[in-house]
Amino acid sequence: MFVAAFDAETLAPHATSGSTVDLMAPGSRSDVGRKVGELAAATGLTVRTLRYYEEIGLLAASGRSAGGHRLYSAADVERLYRICLLPRLSLPLAEVGRALDDPAWSIRAAMAHHLRGLDRHLEATATLRSLLAHVIGSLGDDHGPDTQDLLDVLEGMTMLETTLQRRISILVYADLEAAYEFLTRVFGLGPGQLARDDEGQVIHGEMQAGDGVVWLHRESPEFGLASPRSLAASTAMVAVMVEDVDAHFRHAAEHGASILYEPVDQPYGYREYSARDCEGGLWSFMKPLG
Repeated sequence: MFVAAFDAETLAPHATSGSTVDLMAPGSRSDVGRKVGELAAATGLTVRTLRYYEEIGLLAASGRSAGGHRLYSAADVERLYRICLLPRLSLPLAEVGRALDDPAWSIRAAMAHHLRGLDRHLEATATLRSLLAHVIGSLGDDHGPDTQDLLDVLEGMTMLETTLQRRISILVYADLEAAYEFLTRVFGLGPGQLARDDEGQVIHGEMQAGDGVVWLHRESPEFGLASPRSLAASTAMVAVMVEDVDAHFRHAAEHGASILYEPVDQPYGYREYSARDCEGGLWSFMKPLG
């Protein structure tokens, strides 16, 4: 099981930027704000979407016109950018509101993260285009494309336009609330939702791990789901990319993680250490060498 990288840049303040960026350039409508229809037209969103964001408490216009119309300021536009960006970083819409108020938010770092994602998409597009050009150039009047070339094109199409939109790692624990507390405090996973039943028992948990999402699931004999503690064995593990392996190791060790081995440079190109969580689940925290 793999949980993709923690990106410390995404929400952390940038070293050279402590202020927000005015997304409305001089000479734009930032002095008077935009009405909801104007904002919808400028962003490609629908008026219904903007009103839905207001209804659920994510985005409220900062001002009103003399006629009572909503007026969205430059700060509102920046907030809207964040609302649209955060789900692309695998944050559930239900948690976006909490992240919007994070004092560590840096729009410069978030835009840099956004840019890297676009670069990866462009790279995949360029690779597919180059492959198609090669295949077209190899076609003759009397024969079609080589089967392997066609398979390569299909693979490139799948990688670029996959119908898989999101992956969620699900971990099983006997005590969801204790696991949630441990994973946030010791391993540094981002807090998310804890759902409780009518008796107050936690029945579901959600956490953030970089650009990945982790769900916490109760033990379920019906589906053969059991905690590593109940099995006295681990049948899977979670690998998490971190910015500083040694610093993460020190924090985890100081806060009670059961360390299997300390940070070491592995022959397969990663520096990593391994530890067990509060119910014996196996975790590795790593970073590419070089």
